[in-house]
Order: sequence, then structure tokens, then C-alpha cells
Amino acid sequence: MIKTLLSTFAVLALVACSGTLTRVAYPTAQSTLNLRAFVGSALVQTVSLPAYAAAEELAIETAPGVITSTGDLLWADDPARAVTLEIARHLDDILTATVGPDPWPFPGLPDVGIDIRVSDMIAKSDGQFHLTGTYFIGGDGIDFRNTSSAFNIRIPVTSLEAGPVAAAQSQAILQLSEDIARQLGR
Repeated sequence: MIKTLLSTFAVLALVACSGTLTRVAYPTAQSTLNLRAFVGSALVQTVSLPAYAAAEELAIETAPGVITSTGDLLWADDPARAVTLEIARHLDDILTATVGPDPWPFPGLPDVGIDIRVSDMIAKSDGQFHLTGTYFIGGDGIDFRNTSSAFNIRIPVTSLEAGPVAAAQSQAILQLSEDIARQLGR
């Protein structure tokens, strides 16, 4: 009985000491593009992010070259998963093709795979949200030319607070998705 009471008090003390975590979800942006796809299906592989962008904590650049996160603001979802799902959703909405995230959720194999490697994804002290990297589109056994394209997207951010940063990131991901869609359709 005493051991049970002590265990209960220990758990209650730990719960009382733990702080509340705040999670940030970025708003979903909508595209006005509607393109006829050159392929029937496309797989968005899990997006590769730099370590600071792949972390749960919201990171910002507070001075040139200095990336900071407080640890008390967390993204609502795993960043690589969230970005992958968002790009797949945008492409599926924009294109006439069937688009899905990695792992491929449909029977058979997709016509093309989209591999996105992000080198920079952060709100910087220059008042811009930066999204840079390279994406690769390739198919095996279909008539589609393998391509690679660099991207360098800048979205103005009104402040380095969570809301404006999340909104700018959402717009940057939408712009990247539209760029990829233009490679896959017309």
C-alpha cells in the first residue's frame, strides 16, 4: 500500500514538474493550378531535410549562420513526414495523375519517383523564409526523361514568430510543389 502511494506521488510530482509543450501546425495553402500530367502515377519519396529542419523543434536563424531553437515550440508532426505528405497532396490536387507518398500506398509501381533533397529550409534574419535544394524525377521503363532541377525559393516572413514562420513555410512548400507539377504536366 505504501509503495503504491509513493509510486503515485512520484508520478504526480513528475507530471506537475513537466511543462506544457506547444505544437505548431503550418496552415495548408491551396494551389490554383490544374495540369494534365504526362504520367499516370508518381511517388513522392520521403523528403530529405537538413538536421535542424528535420528536428521537432521550430528552428530560426537569429543572426547570419546562427540557427536557434528554444525547444518549447515543436512542429505538430514529424517535419519530413509532414513535408512529404503536403507535397504529395499538392501534386495530387494539381495533376491528373495519381500521386502518393513513400511508401507507395497503391498496387503496382508508380510511373515516376520524385526525390526531393532540401539543403536549406528556415526563416532567416534577412526577413525571408528560405527553401533551397534539388529535386529529381525519374521513371524506369516509361517514356519520361529523367530530370533534376535546383530550387531556390524565398518567401517574405513578417516576423520570426511561430505563426508567420509556419505560414511562410506553407507557401514555400506550395511553390515547390507547383514547380514540380510543371515538370510533370502542362
